[in-house]
Amino acid sequence: MYKLAVFGNPIEHSLSPDIHAQFAHQLGLKVDYNKILAPIDEFFKSAQQFADEGANGFNITVPFKLDAFNFATELTLNAKTAGAVNTIKIINDQYIGENTDGIGLVNDLINNLKIDLKDKVILILGAGGATQGILLPLLNQKPKRIMIANRTASKAEKLQRDFSTYGNTCGFGLDKIKDEPVDIIINATSASLDGKMPNIANGCANGAICYDLMYGKQTPFMNWAKDNNASIIADGLGMLVEQAACSFEFWTGSKPDTQAVIEKLRR
Repeated sequence: MYKLAVFGNPIEHSLSPDIHAQFAHQLGLKVDYNKILAPIDEFFKSAQQFADEGANGFNITVPFKLDAFNFATELTLNAKTAGAVNTIKIINDQYIGENTDGIGLVNDLINNLKIDLKDKVILILGAGGATQGILLPLLNQKPKRIMIANRTASKAEKLQRDFSTYGNTCGFGLDKIKDEPVDIIINATSASLDGKMPNIANGCANGAICYDLMYGKQTPFMNWAKDNNASIIADGLGMLVEQAACSFEFWTGSKPDTQAVIEKLRR
């Protein structure tokens, strides 16, 4: 029996227990996976208590990914470069921190949407934690260039510097986006949460693959992509399931089939 959970605040809306139950059923594994609402300033105490109860690991969602980064006793390269942890595996009092967000996004793009990322020009909107979490796995696919555009240009420029050793990156302000097509646009801003769309040149979406990290509703970014002739428009539901599958494999060593789970959640 694997004793697992997801920590967050709020946490009631989380689809993780349902997703991991489907994975466990597929693979014939016994998994006890619960949602844990941790008080905002008591993540360490809550996580330690769960670990002391014989847990095998846990997921971490908003707002505790940085707390989890500091809680971990060991970090993978993905976690180090992301500066955040969304998955912890417990082995003999060691807490191994991983970040599966970027791998989840890449797996969704390549395996589900059948998009080859090699030699592509990718534009990422936003330079916050979400972008930092996905950059390394994207750069590992050898795109031609990743452009990071942010309202505050200095944040995008800092990410460019931090990730320049892993591949070709550039960073600038949203107002510097050229009015000409790119291959892929990823919306990693929080604008979709507020029902807004960043004010950018429309021409960059023409024929592009447009991907919003948000899921669960038609976002202003997705509407903008449609209005400006994007070739493929996708939300982040596939990424959610794929990053969960990476966590599941990290804990159990078994790789679940994600396609059926994505289709069931879409229905």
